[in-house]
Amino acid sequence: MTLSIFIAAAVAEIAGCFAFWSWRRLDKSPLWLIPGVASLILFAWLLTLADTSAAGRAYAAYGGVYIAASLAWLWLAEGIRPDRWDLAGAAICIAGASVILFAPRTV
Repeated sequence: MTLSIFIAAAVAEIAGCFAFWSWRRLDKSPLWLIPGVASLILFAWLLTLADTSAAGRAYAAYGGVYIAASLAWLWLAEGIRPDRWDLAGAAICIAGASVILFAPRTV
């Protein structure tokens, strides 16, 4: 369930940030900021649902998912296919996030 939450949070964060990017860098209407802010609020709320005992650990593990999701956004929304270095970096990040998220803990 935590992975699903992280994926949903990543989509919400990227969409929210992209709304600001579009307004500022692509000359879109300031009205893009309204769904952008709503999306960022949704992102923050979703992270609170992660099944982990510490916020910092949730954020650290989420970071790997965010990186992979950002590259998916690059490809699907912006039409730029990630290269092998992008994919290698994302794989390393997902591996690190998996260690953080799924490691056996005593506390």
